Amino acid sequence: MTSFPLYTADRVRAAVDLADLLEPVADAFTAFSTTEGAQAPVMVLPVADGGDSHVKAAHLPGGRHFLVKIANWFPGNRARGLPEGGGFVALFDASTGAVTAVLEDEHHLSDLRTAAAGAVCARVLSRPDATRATVLGTGMQAELQARALTLVRPLRQLHVWGRDHHRALALAGRLGRDLPHLDVAATDDPERAVRRSDIVVTATASPTPVLFGSWLRPGQHVTALGADAPAKRELDGACLHRATRVIVDSRELALRYGDVHAALARGEVTRDRVDGEIGEVLAGRVPGRRTPEDITVAKLIGIGPQDLAAAQTALALLEGRNP
Repeated sequence: MTSFPLYTADRVRAAVDLADLLEPVADAFTAFSTTEGAQAPVMVLPVADGGDSHVKAAHLPGGRHFLVKIANWFPGNRARGLPEGGGFVALFDASTGAVTAVLEDEHHLSDLRTAAAGAVCARVLSRPDATRATVLGTGMQAELQARALTLVRPLRQLHVWGRDHHRALALAGRLGRDLPHLDVAATDDPERAVRRSDIVVTATASPTPVLFGSWLRPGQHVTALGADAPAKRELDGACLHRATRVIVDSRELALRYGDVHAALARGEVTRDRVDGEIGEVLAGRVPGRRTPEDITVAKLIGIGPQDLAAAQTALALLEGRNP
């Protein structure tokens, strides 16, 4: 018998919702960027058939816990009728190293904290009057990002695009039923949808760009979060050139993974293209959107302190405490 609680995915799903993580994730961004000695190592392990395993850890000096997370993502499982995501989160006592709890969340907390992170970025970087959005992607994260945007901006119109138009139609149908105040439609013309949007979210596993700088216009905000490994890329180099502000969750990780990494490797941008971290913007140390005409890009890889905040919040809710 274990001496620590083990919470199954069903219990975690029942206890934790997206709105629960919005402020904890915002606080985690700030703490990561402003706490001396914050640690958030990451390892990405590519596996066969496009699957990968992300191992993330986090510790903030003075915090009660540290965390180790294993999050697996196997898109090929969709065809097998199996869940695409899996894994667990382990919380440890930062004073003794003893296990505090294990959350066998099957990627649920990772999904929610990523969606919350997208909402935080939109709240901080997009125009407050943003009413039109486009989501590029049709998976779980694309759906959650769309829902998350409605928590922070007065959206009235949403377009969904995916390489599989049938999946885009299905996602648009679900969102339209659940969010009746929104005009939701699937589109087969992503360029037209992007040009007409105030906020654009990329949530794909694409190895090549799905969003191009030539589509962007002044005043827009882009949150790019699908490319979280060296071989993935959603933005072309022109997106980073057109942007007047490029904000990341972690400078170190942005240079190692995803869109900024890919553009650097091809000589399309230099390291100083990154203007700051979202935690620095939240703390007032770095400016975010400076004018209504700015084009802002938030590039997220996913950092351990987000997982730490999500796990601690989940544990409090599971134990019936106020997080």
